Amino acid sequence: MSDTRKNALIVRGGWDGHQPVETTDSVIPFLERNGFEVRVEENTMVYMDAAYLASVDLIVQTNTMSTIGDDELAGLIGAVKNGTGLGGWHGGIADAYRNSADYLQMIGGQFAHHAAKAPKDQLKGEQADNYIRHTINIVPERAGHPIVAGLSDFELETEQYWVLSDDYNDVLATTTVAAREFDPWHRPVTTPSVWTREWGAGRIFVCTAGHRLEVLDDANVRTIVERGLLWAAR
Repeated sequence: MSDTRKNALIVRGGWDGHQPVETTDSVIPFLERNGFEVRVEENTMVYMDAAYLASVDLIVQTNTMSTIGDDELAGLIGAVKNGTGLGGWHGGIADAYRNSADYLQMIGGQFAHHAAKAPKDQLKGEQADNYIRHTINIVPERAGHPIVAGLSDFELETEQYWVLSDDYNDVLATTTVAAREFDPWHRPVTTPSVWTREWGAGRIFVCTAGHRLEVLDDANVRTIVERGLLWAAR
């Protein structure tokens, strides 16, 4: 009998505050139930293995605020162009390799800011300083897309990512950052929070929610991430 299983590669690391191990471990059972053999790597050296990447149907990357070598990046971009899917959440994909313009162009969005919940002199110096109650709005024209179909706008209390992006993205959901009296910007800013992108023969999926495991475990976020990974896979 022929083997119909697919290959998923998880590449994780970077800043521990995003719980790269815990969050990626939480998606492994889902991937396995959906027919993937899962390999986990704790660094980006695997991206230089072109022969292996050619067999990978999906890369799940959670690697915040890291750097990547030129040969590693070339391998990752080449794999996506050749049809390997790439997906992830939060800083693990949208704030991964600030040193690489080529990576940022492929992903289509770069973390720029998450607003604090109070003026600087009232903050405690902890992650929760940047946890703000905000709404994720499903784009009405994209409500039938399989990643967000059947979902309604929902609220989260976590980091609200302001990302720099371009109009090549297929934006499925947005969030609007408020302008408060102590903020330096003067009007609300709407920014993508869930998008897809096609790069060569490959598909890319990004969800900016997912700061820690408890956010990924929100029913709406978990649904979007799981559907997004399946959508991106070869």
